[in-house]
Amino acid sequence: MNGLPLNGGVYVQVAGVDVVRVDDHDFYVLEDNLRTPSGVSYMLENREVMTRLFPDLMAMQRIRPIENYVDELLGNLKSVAPASSPYDPTVVLLTPGSLNSAYYEHSFLADRMGVELVEGRDLFVRDEIVHMRTTEVPKRVDVIYSRMDDDFIVPLVFRPDSALGVPGLLAAYRAGNVAICNAPGTGVADDKAMYSYVPDIVRYYMGEEPILKNVPTWRCRKPEALSYVLDHLHELVVKEVNGSGGYGMLVGPHASRETRGHFRSRILARPDNYIAQPTLALSTSPVCTKSGLAPRHVDLRPFVLTGRNGVRLARRADLRSADGGLSGGQLEPGRRHEGYLGPERMSMESLSCQSVMQTLLALALCGAGREYGAYSRCSLSHGVDADCV
Repeated sequence: MNGLPLNGGVYVQVAGVDVVRVDDHDFYVLEDNLRTPSGVSYMLENREVMTRLFPDLMAMQRIRPIENYVDELLGNLKSVAPASSPYDPTVVLLTPGSLNSAYYEHSFLADRMGVELVEGRDLFVRDEIVHMRTTEVPKRVDVIYSRMDDDFIVPLVFRPDSALGVPGLLAAYRAGNVAICNAPGTGVADDKAMYSYVPDIVRYYMGEEPILKNVPTWRCRKPEALSYVLDHLHELVVKEVNGSGGYGMLVGPHASRETRGHFRSRILARPDNYIAQPTLALSTSPVCTKSGLAPRHVDLRPFVLTGRNGVRLARRADLRSADGGLSGGQLEPGRRHEGYLGPERMSMESLSCQSVMQTLLALALCGAGREYGAYSRCSLSHGVDADCV
């Protein structure tokens, strides 16, 4: 990938950046998701459910529409099509298949964008051009929105045992005949150790201070950091640098002595494979439980689209709520909802008592107890704005 010119000069067409709030003023970037960020379908589906269940409530408020996200996504993907593509490039969404945990989102987005949902076996490469099998003649593919890990996408280059990828795809990509979104290799930015360098990267390349903070991070490959982490294992969250989805991590305050001892051995065996962070007391949102409304810790994942026409921030975001206590710097798997981005606010003064109860119930259902403003990791954007309903 080094020195390979990309269509539009864009490596990351779709990014999901997890943001958390710890008090009235402080926001942190929890992690960057650049390989295959997921969750946008929850945002869209929750809006549709809310509109059906509470049409009057939705009509009373100035709430921006989000249905155009799929059009923006499709336009963004088409904008990075090869120069040799026709006026209306052919876009496909490449999925590992129905057994993948995010397959619902894959099929949802393909359906909403009006593009073909394909697996590796549906594509083939001839003369360094990607084609899609159809019931008639093969059709050229110009843009592949890939929703699988790089290891599996090109079996001739990465994993030879992969039955999910497309043989010859990388040759077509290097020849400039197809765009792969996101570009192979961008997952390196998901690395937890790489995350700790982002503030320095912003300062070096932008000459600015990041607006949003990173969670303080100890890189265990450094002797002094390793010593501190081992001495404070009961207070910290320890993660594998290439881990994701909450796997391969230790939440020290919630772990047993035996579990901490086991993890200590793993860290000592491969200190370069681990980082550690302090626990964070995240902001909460009301959620419906079996016993009634209850607070749940939340994080927000806004989606950023980057193409030839610039950078766009989706007006809404995926909001995740955790059933446990402190997040420990990593939100554990839980419910997913729609979060709000933008200047509009729900005005409690304008609602009747009945409407207030409906609003509280709606907030509990959608997890939108806090509203977040548009943000960026450097001062090229609007900064951060937040209010609590």
